[in-house]
Amino acid sequence: MKIDFANLQHQYQLYKNDIDLNIQNVLNKSNYIMGEEISQLEKMLSDFTDAKYSIACSSGTDALLLAMMAMDIQPGDEIITTPFTFIASAETIALMKAVPVFVDIEEETFNIDASKIESAITSKTRVIMPVSLYGQPADMDPINAIAQSNNIKVIIDGAQSFGATYKEKMEVHHSDIYTTSFFPAKPLGCYGDGGAVFTNNEEFAEKIKMMRVHGQNERYHHKYIGMGGRMDTIQAAILLAKLPHYANEIVMRQKVAQQYNMMLKSKVITPTIKADRTSVWAQYTVRVKDRNVVQKSLTEQGIPTAVHYPMPLHQQECFEYLCQGQTSYPFSEKAAKEVISLPMNPFIKDEEIQFISHALGG
Repeated sequence: MKIDFANLQHQYQLYKNDIDLNIQNVLNKSNYIMGEEISQLEKMLSDFTDAKYSIACSSGTDALLLAMMAMDIQPGDEIITTPFTFIASAETIALMKAVPVFVDIEEETFNIDASKIESAITSKTRVIMPVSLYGQPADMDPINAIAQSNNIKVIIDGAQSFGATYKEKMEVHHSDIYTTSFFPAKPLGCYGDGGAVFTNNEEFAEKIKMMRVHGQNERYHHKYIGMGGRMDTIQAAILLAKLPHYANEIVMRQKVAQQYNMMLKSKVITPTIKADRTSVWAQYTVRVKDRNVVQKSLTEQGIPTAVHYPMPLHQQECFEYLCQGQTSYPFSEKAAKEVISLPMNPFIKDEEIQFISHALGG
């Protein structure tokens, strides 16, 4: 049996008519930058999340930069985040000449441990940036309480979690700014790079809208130092075709995860989703001993896997200047040695899950 990790081609075939028609409409109009599909997508994204403001942009990485630019982050400002995440979370902080301050994760959820944040706050702390790893939000109530009591902001890096909820509300409603990615392999993906910024704060929204077009408040008049952070119109057209199906796909992902949990719980350490939140299951990530042996065995049986992520950020060469390489973040370091992501998409069949389960231990 040959199993597809993300099943993007299958998904395309399902929605092919609408996707192709939307792309052709853009080609016919030749309005490739900031075409009308951008504002249509932003309206649909706001309807989906109930966010007051949704701003499409060029990538999830640029979404984080735009969020920090809107907050006027300055060199030397400190931003608290997790060391167990994709590098963009901390890389963007460094690009702003701010300082990433790492706080270890919860062992069960892989998300930042809210109970350890307070002790990391200093007079230079400006933002807490939790990452909704693998599709599940962090524990936002205590994080927001800490932020409010210390007069600091919250940016959620939701590159993997678009559509997830915390206490029955989308994550934008638990942060000053929420960002996400529409990279093709994300739960809601376009066919190139893309992202979005969400907020209920009008001032932030207006600044972000200007900053994604080089700080312009009118053509060739620049109020801010900005960036080229626009989403291509073709990518918006693709998302317009896919977004109407997304709520159902989230349910399908959750059913796949439930099936995995049932079949794997006695064989590996399966993911934990807290009762007060939902996950969109960007990844289905388990913990195993002897990961290299397990991964090699699965590969030989035609089962693709991935490791998200094999090295915590504080141990990465590019962050040596932070002098945190010898600092211990034990749960992040343990996770980096044990995690392995199995095929996850809405279209995995029960027999494929059974095959993977058998391959992991009979």
